[in-house]
Amino acid sequence: MGTFSFDIVSEYDKAEMNNIYAKTEREIDNRYDFKGSPAGIEWLGDKKGLKIIGSNEWQIDAVIDIVRKKLAAREVSSKVLDLSKPVAESNLKATKEVPFIEGLDQDRAKKITALIREKFPKVKPQIQGESVRVTSGSKDELQAVMAAVRAADFDFVTSFTNYH
Repeated sequence: MGTFSFDIVSEYDKAEMNNIYAKTEREIDNRYDFKGSPAGIEWLGDKKGLKIIGSNEWQIDAVIDIVRKKLAAREVSSKVLDLSKPVAESNLKATKEVPFIEGLDQDRAKKITALIREKFPKVKPQIQGESVRVTSGSKDELQAVMAAVRAADFDFVTSFTNYH
């Protein structure tokens, strides 16, 4: 009997993020309450996040709310958004950088491996760089691990790759 494995990663679909960006931009342009204001959205760096622009923190929150609705409509978790950075205000304009969360750092990987070890003692989770490799002699057990990870309420996105 062989062993089976898959990797748990934290990544987002770049094509979906392009769609969400375009749809958010369109809604901002069409919203009456944003007319004549600096409300807008720009890419951060190499499309690794969004720069939200508004006249104040309220408007920034309104734009973030639009982004969340667009994510939900395309079945993308809003956990991909890192909302921890503060709003910067200057020259009657406010901006907020919202990087996308990608990759499992040590803390996130440890949360996943702890959950798996607690619920599935026969399954072997192993941290490998920015992913967690999960191995087992049973495909059914791996399916159960996937279901448990999906059900866990982590504060970051998880997805599965390299199923063997």
